Amino acid sequence: MRATKGGQSALLLLDVVEVLHRSDLDYVVIGAFALSVHGAVRASTDVDALLHVRQEQLKQLGTSLRSAGFNTTLRGGDPEDPVLGSLVIRDAYGNQVDLLGGLKGMDPQLFARALEIPLAGEPLRVVGREDFIALKCFAGGPQDILDARSAYEGAQGPIDLDLLRALTRRFGREAADHLEHVLAIE
Repeated sequence: MRATKGGQSALLLLDVVEVLHRSDLDYVVIGAFALSVHGAVRASTDVDALLHVRQEQLKQLGTSLRSAGFNTTLRGGDPEDPVLGSLVIRDAYGNQVDLLGGLKGMDPQLFARALEIPLAGEPLRVVGREDFIALKCFAGGPQDILDARSAYEGAQGPIDLDLLRALTRRFGREAADHLEHVLAIE
């Protein structure tokens, strides 16, 4: 275990990623940690990652992580919940990683568009910019919209607006409306 105190959820993520690799599961980091890669820093006490797995795979992953010494909580998604299930991992210092099992409407090619960045000498997969903005528009809360706007405005290099709109439309009309609001503000 890499973490030695609280405030090191990113180090906990590296431990979790090792277990994901051994389980042959792909992931992308999302949330505030991914936002820092896309141009803005926002404090968060946990790290969020997205998988594309069935509930049974999340359950097996939880067992593997408990065997590695972590506390886990498995949450199932209900039929109306866009999150297909989640696994919360905590260490003895209160660091936390939230693994989402998948999202309804998510483009499975999201994993192919992931960026690889180094963290403490280890490669880490982070959701691509267009996918990040689409996910934030789908989440739709006030902070999510601010995050989407920050990623859009802080973009270095061109954004593929056709891809961005297509990805966001997969999540429904409300997400698409959020995106147009983000794009309209200059």
